[in-house]
Amino acid sequence: MCAKKAKRSSKTPAVSKRALGLQTKELVSLILEHISQFKNASADGNDPEQLSKFVSETSQRLLKPKKYDAVRTSIQQLVNRLAQSEYNDCKLSTVAFLGPLYSYSHLATSQYFGTNIVPVPVTTIANVFENVLKDDADFGVVPIENSTDGRIVDTLNVLSRSPVSICGEINLPIHHTLLSLSSLTEVHEVYSKPQALSQCREWLAKHLPNAQLIDTPSTTAAAEIASKTQYAAAIASPLAGEHYGLNAIASKIEDRQGNVTRFAILGNQIPAPTGNDKTTLMVELAHAPGALADAMLAFKKHDLNLTWIESFPKPNHPSEYVFFIELEGHRSDTNVKASIHTLEKKTQRVSILGSFPRHR
Repeated sequence: MCAKKAKRSSKTPAVSKRALGLQTKELVSLILEHISQFKNASADGNDPEQLSKFVSETSQRLLKPKKYDAVRTSIQQLVNRLAQSEYNDCKLSTVAFLGPLYSYSHLATSQYFGTNIVPVPVTTIANVFENVLKDDADFGVVPIENSTDGRIVDTLNVLSRSPVSICGEINLPIHHTLLSLSSLTEVHEVYSKPQALSQCREWLAKHLPNAQLIDTPSTTAAAEIASKTQYAAAIASPLAGEHYGLNAIASKIEDRQGNVTRFAILGNQIPAPTGNDKTTLMVELAHAPGALADAMLAFKKHDLNLTWIESFPKPNHPSEYVFFIELEGHRSDTNVKASIHTLEKKTQRVSILGSFPRHR
């Protein structure tokens, strides 16, 4: 209740209610206009954090103590929350990924987040996790499996011991392009990372049987070398070719069509359920006969479909494994919660690595 007794209005209740409605409508319009102006100011190059501080300081200055004594604190809190919300909407997300720029990880990052981000290319998958864990990046993007080569060992290795959660995924079709300043018949050397060379081995054997295949740390590094080396070519993305001024002398040279890499989006948040979600678990089982079969019954019992299961060697325990399991549903769904509860009784440890919207 208010500390002071409200002054009686001479208006009828209906008139007072109508006036309140009109003022509320006007207030909402002003707030929407404020949000629009904040975005415009941010788009014009003003720092969103400084704008948020400016809004707060302006309201503080306008709320003169004598006139607004009774409501000063309440209004200031509301304005601060509005300014913080506007700042969050305009602040560019910082996203770490396995670099360098123009790599397939960069391409996956751009397709998931768009171009309105601060890209942070790092040198290892472990560095992506570290950036998110230390809040040096809002999100991270790491490859988790490839339809041709299978699991990405480096990602699973860090994921098995990191507290960072998975909050999204994106499936990126991988089309390899042969880039060069020379013609196809002049190419003597082909540069790329080992996975890309492996995925194009049959095509290379057929079309460039005498070319030397040379490993590089990344497809982008390969493109850079090809841009400086006579009679050299690189297997990389068209984006890398454009950046380094290379010509695409052959496209879609991967041996298996439909080559897709699935990337996990890392972040310290739990997305709300959408009705089309997946949940990733890491399960540690007893080293005993039938342990895995018994654990799988938890999903059958609660009518849950598995989309991925991968064994991974348990550190310092020869011949023992942890299992990465992905299932349809959100961790907040009744049947998912029930299955995890059942699973915990049949295993040594269950870790929920994340629930997120499914990408098709």
